[in-house]
Amino acid sequence: MKYIKPETLFLKNNPNFSEKWVQDRIAEDPAILGLGDLVLRDRERPQPNAGRLDLLFQDAEQSDRYEVEVQLGPTDESHIIRTIEYWDIEHKRYPQYEHHAVIVAEDITSRFLNVINLFNGSIPLIALQMRAMKFEDNVTLVFTKVIDELKYGLEEEEGPVQDVDRAYWETIKGTPSTVKMADELLEIIKKLDSSLALKYTKFYIGLARNNQADNFVIFRPKKNRLNVEIKLEKSDEIQNELDESGIELLDYNNRSGRYKIRLIKSDINKYEALLTKYFKMAYEKTNPVE
Repeated sequence: MKYIKPETLFLKNNPNFSEKWVQDRIAEDPAILGLGDLVLRDRERPQPNAGRLDLLFQDAEQSDRYEVEVQLGPTDESHIIRTIEYWDIEHKRYPQYEHHAVIVAEDITSRFLNVINLFNGSIPLIALQMRAMKFEDNVTLVFTKVIDELKYGLEEEEGPVQDVDRAYWETIKGTPSTVKMADELLEIIKKLDSSLALKYTKFYIGLARNNQADNFVIFRPKKNRLNVEIKLEKSDEIQNELDESGIELLDYNNRSGRYKIRLIKSDINKYEALLTKYFKMAYEKTNPVE
């Protein structure tokens, strides 16, 4: 096998290539980004009073969306602002999805990294550095993840979480009524273990025993609903039962190993038996009998 040294192309200074050409390649094969099994939802997506989003992708299996902005050359201030602005618009318009801002550039500058650090993880942003490599008459694109949002620890398993009080969820994230729904579900869970209580953190309401986390179920109150995430191994049997029940299943999060369900207040009585069953399965999985 013969070794061939590739030639690096800087597309910004090459008249044969354009930003649209890069967008075309990514749209044709989103897998080259290295962000999973993505499906193209839109291109040049109009944003209210804010230009157009280059590319919008959605995960094929989960309710995650990726707002992707492409730039030839090094990152600059306007590109950073545009990426965050489009992410914020889409996040507010379609809150039922998990949104991720993605910036793609040929050079992720140190100044860009310094600016991103100012956000302190409050924006789920991914930065991909793009390299164009020439092999004889062929050109390929290589994407390297320079900043990964997972470094900021959005899941409870990633490290320590910041505790908050109940008022944080009642006034900022949810409402008193949606937090009360978590209370009602806790009463069901306490039939399995009366020592469990709600534990309020910045990203979710978990469960704790003597202030020690046992998050086989976590809650994320919203303004008019409650998202419930149950830690269970993915199976066709569970999937089929949930589908047939009529309960609103959002998706299965492979990263955290949780089924994500959306409830309104009347759903608690309606699906109490089903929820009790899966709470019990999750509890027994994380608290095996010795």
